[in-house]
Amino acid sequence: MLNLNDILNISTALLIAWSCSLLGVFLVLRKMVMVGDAISHSVLPGVVIAFLVGSYSSSSLILIGAAVFGVLTTIIIDFLYRKLKLQEDASIGLTFTWLFALGVILITVFADGNSHIDKDCVLFGELGLTFLDKIIIGGRLLGTKSMMLLLPLFLIVVVFVFKGFKGFQIHAFQAEYAQTKGISVGFWHYALMILVSLVTVLSFESVGAILVVGFLVVPPATAYLLTKNLRSMLLLSLVISTFDVLVGYFTALYFDLAISPTIITVSGVVIFLTIVVQSIKSRFKIVA
Repeated sequence: MLNLNDILNISTALLIAWSCSLLGVFLVLRKMVMVGDAISHSVLPGVVIAFLVGSYSSSSLILIGAAVFGVLTTIIIDFLYRKLKLQEDASIGLTFTWLFALGVILITVFADGNSHIDKDCVLFGELGLTFLDKIIIGGRLLGTKSMMLLLPLFLIVVVFVFKGFKGFQIHAFQAEYAQTKGISVGFWHYALMILVSLVTVLSFESVGAILVVGFLVVPPATAYLLTKNLRSMLLLSLVISTFDVLVGYFTALYFDLAISPTIITVSGVVIFLTIVVQSIKSRFKIVA
């Protein structure tokens, strides 16, 4: 039986899934999925430093720390790849493992035992407990602390994506052509990286970095298999991520499983079935 706590948990997961699935479309199109993965891990030092300077309640400071390290990750990867001629995948792997390890060391040394910032929390989150941070004003339930942070960010992502649709479209499909015409795509590139960083850090406590990476990759990749139209891809990515959250959450409840891993497992099943169906359709077309 669905109760209020489940509704709050699902709402939190949906806000994260929607934000990630919109941004993930552009990461998939630009073949930057691993950069998104890198950012989701490498913002950790920024979060920890902001926490040490201020406190866990200093949300703005933590967001700034995440954004700074998100952009720093991109700059380091670009420097290693373009300037030092290191392979792109090696540049990404080197950058995010180094920064993530640095973040873990900072947690271990300076914040070990603190209930608000913890290695397991960062990796796996605890979606089933987000309802505990309820915000009640004047006897009315407004939501949870996570929702109050994630909802404005989701709206920012929506506005940024649809108001800047043409800019993101050029960045996604015609970045090289735009550069030959003297059109700068740097703004859209770094705007995307900052938004990914902010979504990641606000999602840590609720679902953890692993599920964030899943939302950034799997629903957009599934949508990409079904259509090459950008608007349709964005809409499909939202629909698929919603399905993944709802089916994954209720499956976890029914079988008493961990929620975040179950959601990402459902997401994996969906893309696998999509690949199978697309392969069957392709074979029938060839035969016809």
